Amino acid sequence: MKKYWSFFKMRLMAGLQYRSAALAGMSTQLVWGAMEILLYRAFWLEHPERFPMGMEALSSYIWLQQAFLSLFAMWNWENDVLESVKTGAVSYELLRPADIYSMWMARSIANRLARAALRMIPVILLASLLPAPWGLRLRISPAAFGVFLVSMVLMVLVVCAYSLFVYALTFYLTDPNGIMVLSVAAADLLGGAIVPLPFLPEGFRRFAELTPFASMQNVPLRIFSGDIPLPEAPAVMGLQAFWTAVLLSAGYLLTRSGLRRAVILGG
Repeated sequence: MKKYWSFFKMRLMAGLQYRSAALAGMSTQLVWGAMEILLYRAFWLEHPERFPMGMEALSSYIWLQQAFLSLFAMWNWENDVLESVKTGAVSYELLRPADIYSMWMARSIANRLARAALRMIPVILLASLLPAPWGLRLRISPAAFGVFLVSMVLMVLVVCAYSLFVYALTFYLTDPNGIMVLSVAAADLLGGAIVPLPFLPEGFRRFAELTPFASMQNVPLRIFSGDIPLPEAPAVMGLQAFWTAVLLSAGYLLTRSGLRRAVILGG
């Protein structure tokens, strides 16, 4: 366990070095969040009764989405992992006295936490200064905040487990670009990145909520904003735990199988 903690710390420290990139990303996320809220505001002012979420809850959802974007964005790939599988450089990783899947998981979690840590606090502080209902709602009970934190941990595990599942698929593909594009598109549409899931048609929303993508940003952000009441939280968090277990198991088995069939330098 100690060696995986070392991998985690090294990747975390490396990710915290990119302060200029974090500043540029934070500025982009603030502008993008404001544009999204202005867009929804135009529709809300026209027909507030047709909105499936309150404007205050929606604003909180959008600002948290921008603050924690690096945690759940599927396009936040570990390109060195993908390249190592594609070129065969993964053979060097096999020389380490460590399980390669666990090592990738530690690095993936650290990479996402490092990127989010540099951006989330300024975005949250600035968004909380905006007047209601356009700012970030911070009126949340201690119990709801605790549930939100647990849901965030499960969300990170689901996202990283799904990312590693895609990495494992590259053992079987000549070019991983296709599956990567499809993964990002599915996560954005079914996970609430393009529009929050309550805005989707009823039948499609019910389908989306059963996929692993809905267990990503959709659950914790809606819990914090109050759109998912506390009595309903255990059910959706149970689904998060289920998809975490499924994706971790599938990714691990697929990686083991891919390593057994890998041919490196003709060997």
